Amino acid sequence: MFGLCLLAGVLVAGVLFPVAGLAGVISNQASETVESTSAELADEPPPQLTTITDKNGEPIATLYDQYRVPTAPDEISDAMKWALMSIEDRRFYEHNGVDWKGTLRAAVSNSSGGDTQGASTLTQQYVKNYLINVIHRDDELGQQRAQEQTIGRKLKEARIAIQLETRMSKEELLAGYLNVVEFSRQIYGVGAAARAYFDTTPDQLDVKQSALLAGMVNNPAVNDPWSNPEAATQRRNIVLDSMVDNRKLAEEDAERIKNEPLGVVPGGPNKPAANCVGAGPEHGFFCQYVEDYLTTHGMDKEELYSGGYTVRTTLDRQANRIAKRAAEEQVSKTQDNVANTLSLVTPGKDRHEVVALAANRDYGIDKEAGQTIYALPSSTANVTGAGSAYKIFTAAAAMQQGLGIFDSLPSPGSYTSSRYTNAGQPYTVGNASDSYPANMNLQTALATSPNTTFVHLLDRTGIRPVLDMAYRLGMRSTMTSNAANGGPVDAGNESNAWGMEQREFYGPRENSRGMPAFTLGVSPTNPLEMANVAATIMSGGTWCPPTPIAEVTDRNGQPVSIEEEPCEQAVNEDLANSLAEAMSQDSVNGGTSAAAASDVGWTRPMIGKTGTTQSNASAAFVGATPQMAGASMVFKPDNPAGGIVDGGPGNVYSVGEGNGNIFGGRTPARTWYTAMNQILEGQPERPLPSASPRYE
Repeated sequence: MFGLCLLAGVLVAGVLFPVAGLAGVISNQASETVESTSAELADEPPPQLTTITDKNGEPIATLYDQYRVPTAPDEISDAMKWALMSIEDRRFYEHNGVDWKGTLRAAVSNSSGGDTQGASTLTQQYVKNYLINVIHRDDELGQQRAQEQTIGRKLKEARIAIQLETRMSKEELLAGYLNVVEFSRQIYGVGAAARAYFDTTPDQLDVKQSALLAGMVNNPAVNDPWSNPEAATQRRNIVLDSMVDNRKLAEEDAERIKNEPLGVVPGGPNKPAANCVGAGPEHGFFCQYVEDYLTTHGMDKEELYSGGYTVRTTLDRQANRIAKRAAEEQVSKTQDNVANTLSLVTPGKDRHEVVALAANRDYGIDKEAGQTIYALPSSTANVTGAGSAYKIFTAAAAMQQGLGIFDSLPSPGSYTSSRYTNAGQPYTVGNASDSYPANMNLQTALATSPNTTFVHLLDRTGIRPVLDMAYRLGMRSTMTSNAANGGPVDAGNESNAWGMEQREFYGPRENSRGMPAFTLGVSPTNPLEMANVAATIMSGGTWCPPTPIAEVTDRNGQPVSIEEEPCEQAVNEDLANSLAEAMSQDSVNGGTSAAAASDVGWTRPMIGKTGTTQSNASAAFVGATPQMAGASMVFKPDNPAGGIVDGGPGNVYSVGEGNGNIFGGRTPARTWYTAMNQILEGQPERPLPSASPRYE
């Protein structure tokens, strides 16, 4: 009895608190906590979903942990408001946040071991739901404390409720509650519930719909209308009876509604996907890159999923559709263990905007249908490499050291490195055919791709300048994950030819197996970064991060700054322009992609380079026009063993053992030219930059 008397005294003090302004009910520290929490409820909005759009602002996906559609007081139907108040708090408009008579009755019952009673007003329930669903949404212990049946917790909740009543109007409090409360299945708030349950808006909720939703807040999981329709119906009918008792519904109307079905959308709630799966099979890879980009450029993932941002991206829907269609024409979307990707970037001296990220595979979680959520076009997914496309870096490093694009170079049928070994043995390499002349210039070598010529160049330049050139031109994440185990490979101690001692280099150690083979493209490779290499060359040597972001705004429409790396002059413009001319013959004059270019009637000036890896396990084509740069890669994403067989468009498949016959000038080049020809249709044919005499 002493405890009950003490409780009664405390509650009386609570009654006097709003009148006398006394703070002696609990400690000063607790008072500060109450003040802070009540201010947060009054001023801090709950989690909201983030919307991802294309470049024109048309939504493609939503990201959220809690599906919530913010709803203003005047956007909620009267039926919904009265249904809720009738079942949860009939005296809502009469009390000042706490129904002291009901609270004392519940406290006495709970303390004496009787049935647990709540007696909480809607304002108090707002406090509790805010603590559970907002402040402690990722803290299970905090959620437990927010609903424990103790006098201290109830008293703190009461004080916060009283303060809220001085800060917010009754309509704001009611709407606040209805924006925070859970309706099961990640659905929070009446705005989301109206859409998910009835495919309507909260202002259009009728009595039957409102009674169901009002009944759910008591126990959302138990009263879920899809998993437990009988309990949901029973609870809805109780709400209808309470509306009759509260004189907000005629008895005959209540009885009629009780005989009607629940009326929810069939098969489960109608709500958007909570992640990039919502972007669909076509745009999901782009959405995934947006998420990855933001979370590696200063934005916390939890904040991204709850902050209510609008992210306008650089996605060109039409270009992305064309790119995906081209990838699927070459490799079936359900083909086992074969990925065909196409990543497209716009060159520029101020920005390199990503416009398309496509793959033959659909983005999604249905593995049986060949879907994947692995970021095939924008991560270091191609573990077997891009083959001879890496010869670009050796060529650029040699040019940096004085080689001219028309200088004569040896192209023997076999060549043994004079500088590097393979596991202690002489490193010897041969060409793919015996048709090469004894000598050729750099431009012809890039177009026809003899291996011996570029290993010879590697002997002249040393590996470190080639690794540095790869990094400079755009292989940033690739160069930090180009080991077979996905981690960085030790670069050894070879000196840096350009005196950039502070740069962190990656690549194979001197005299390791990977050293001379780097120029042959055996390293795991990021397709998007390879596309950005072409964009850097076509931008006069200016590297910019391949960004998918046009702008980000917060829930209030205010711009949000993203921590993107600044553009930099990766190589001097004369070198870049001369390298572009050196790479300009791949589509003509017997170049390795000339047949694919001819098949689509290609006539535009362009740069290009093909690549094929050992055992024909992967292949690539990287190229650019002044308007667009891109890279297409075909590789084995699930198991890299064996090769890939190219039997023509739509007949490309993986073999688990032995070599394949795929080449960069076939499937990857056909994908690239087919897509680019359509994307650039109607745009002028712009010339390539001219080579500088110093590099001729």
